Parts: sequence; C-alpha cells; structure tokens
Amino acid sequence: MEETTELRGQEQTEKSETTIQIGNYPVMEAALDVLTILGKKTRVVLKSKGNNIPNAVAVANIITEKMLKGNSKVEKIKLDTTETAGIGNMTSTIEIILIKN
Repeated sequence: MEETTELRGQEQTEKSETTIQIGNYPVMEAALDVLTILGKKTRVVLKSKGNNIPNAVAVANIITEKMLKGNSKVEKIKLDTTETAGIGNMTSTIEIILIKN
C-alpha cells in the first residue's frame, strides 16, 4: 500500500512516483515544480480536468521538449470523459505520465 501526502496541490508517494494536479495557475510555474520533482523521482503523473487540460499538456510539452529534451518522455496519456450525476454535463479528464530516462 502506498502512503500519500498532499503538498501544495501535489500528492507525493513513498515510491518513485509523484502525482500533480494541474489547475488554473501559471504553466511555467507548474513546469518548474515538475522539473524539481523529476530531479528526485523517476515518474510524475500530471492530472487535470475540464478547461485546465491544455495547461497539463503544455506542462508536459515544456518538460519533454524544452527543459529535459532527450532525458524525459511521455510514457502514457489517458483521456476520459464522464457524465456528472445524471445532469447531462460531461467532464473530461487527462492523466499524463512523464518519465525521466
């Protein structure tokens, strides 16, 4: 069983993986947070939903194409859409797994 702790929008586990919830805050600030975490861990999972999905994609691109080009890659992208409690509203979510080579 993994132990998870919350830290400024981030869930950190005892294993070599960290989950970050990407919200509506500056993309470069989030990318620097991810870069710092990838210095210590081997995998980072970026999660986002709704209108914040483009921010998560931008963070992943900044990390893999600019900051750690050749030293990191996107391992997996999971995109999902769910209906909200019978109301008829659809909410999309994304999960992007980045790994350090």
